[in-house]
Amino acid sequence: MTTRTAETPSTSHRPWDARLDFDTHAPGVARAMAGLDRAAALLADDAGLGAGLRELVRLRASQLNGCAYCVGLHAGDARAAGEPVHRLDALAVWRESPFFHDAERAALGLAEAITLCADGHVPHPVWTAAAGHFDPVQLAALVSLVVTVNAWNRIGVATRTWLPEAGTP
Repeated sequence: MTTRTAETPSTSHRPWDARLDFDTHAPGVARAMAGLDRAAALLADDAGLGAGLRELVRLRASQLNGCAYCVGLHAGDARAAGEPVHRLDALAVWRESPFFHDAERAALGLAEAITLCADGHVPHPVWTAAAGHFDPVQLAALVSLVVTVNAWNRIGVATRTWLPEAGTP
């Protein structure tokens, strides 16, 4: 009998089965990604974006990308940053929800446009709306957060190297 690992092809196609241990097989890239993530978070903090907004942006991009691990991670981080559950529950429908103020809406719109940029780039009205609420350093921080979480999401979705833990809400 063989032991199935992330490297062993599977006859089942469950979306939660690991495919590749990315951290083991690409340790330099994994470390670089962790450094990029720390740099983006530090820029966001220094720009005064706040942990709640940082995690809402990361969570929304992760939802769009279908990264189960990152959705769980950033939902937990958002709760730890003080985000109430009703806002997290409504994040996927933020446009129809009364729970987000204008600056958050602009940040979420920008996060979605960057995440889905293959569908039409980042439209000028979306950028203009964000620029109406955030200064250039804050915009750079938002772009950095979204680009970084998108990179993490793509690694996670492709390799399923990081899987949601049992009991993760």
